[in-house]
Amino acid sequence: MMRWLARRLLLAVPVVWGVITISFVLMRLSPGDPARTALGDKASQAAVDALRRQWGLDQSLGAQYLGYLGGVVRGDLGRSLYFRSPISGLLEQRLPVTLALMVLGAVIAAAIAVPLASAGAARSGGVADHVTRLLNAVLQGAPAFLVGGLLLLFLGVKVPIFPAGGYPQSWGGRALALVLPALTIALGIVPLLVRGLRAAMAESLTSEYVAFARSKGLGERVVRTRYVLRNAGISGVSILGIQVGALASGALVVEQVFAIPGMGSMLMTGILNRDYLVVQGCTFVFGLLVVVVYLLTDLAYARLDPRARLA
Repeated sequence: MMRWLARRLLLAVPVVWGVITISFVLMRLSPGDPARTALGDKASQAAVDALRRQWGLDQSLGAQYLGYLGGVVRGDLGRSLYFRSPISGLLEQRLPVTLALMVLGAVIAAAIAVPLASAGAARSGGVADHVTRLLNAVLQGAPAFLVGGLLLLFLGVKVPIFPAGGYPQSWGGRALALVLPALTIALGIVPLLVRGLRAAMAESLTSEYVAFARSKGLGERVVRTRYVLRNAGISGVSILGIQVGALASGALVVEQVFAIPGMGSMLMTGILNRDYLVVQGCTFVFGLLVVVVYLLTDLAYARLDPRARLA
């Protein structure tokens, strides 16, 4: 187990290094000058050059890259050119918001997908199955900004059950403010989750071990909970783990729609203002997040299915 964990962590190093390098190169290749953006078009060239020297942008690309890489190794992601604050401090404020949004989105997605998949698998070809397939098709074709806008209109404005935007100071207000954005993210991954769970449940319902459990006199509810749902849970965990990228990109969109101060809105601000270090810092943290979630997914998979050995 420890050898497996150590090997996976070592394999993650080149992945994270690749994310850092690609984000650095792409930001340097992008058009625009952060110093000119910060000072405005009317600023003199001398002022722009002075700011570039202050931020270290007058150095060669190699020197900038090695300096940034060394800072990452030391845990220093630099200082934002736009916010004028250390990146680590900004991430410390924003990362918990985005993590809460992603976790709540995954929980809501599972809460919606499990009943739909169960109904579809129990009555394959029936009304519930057709309704589930139709709902899946509609959700799969709907972009996140459209779903978020509709939820905002109906549940935030027409019937104001949840806040229409913003992020209050109180914990209760924050919890309510995250419901609609998390629901928007969840509806984006529900179709894939329903398909995976339904297929796994349908296969389990016709398997020999389920027939044996029924022959022992176990009730249908016990059989489905203890055997069918547990087996389908393996597929569900795998799909949720793979969809962590979709959760992160969904957070990027919905944070803008619902004015949530998370990493998505921070990344968007960094892109619009040519803030290299903010974009690189957010990309680095998202990359780390994906690696950690994949690692936890493998551990959960092995826990649910003992046949999957962590050799």
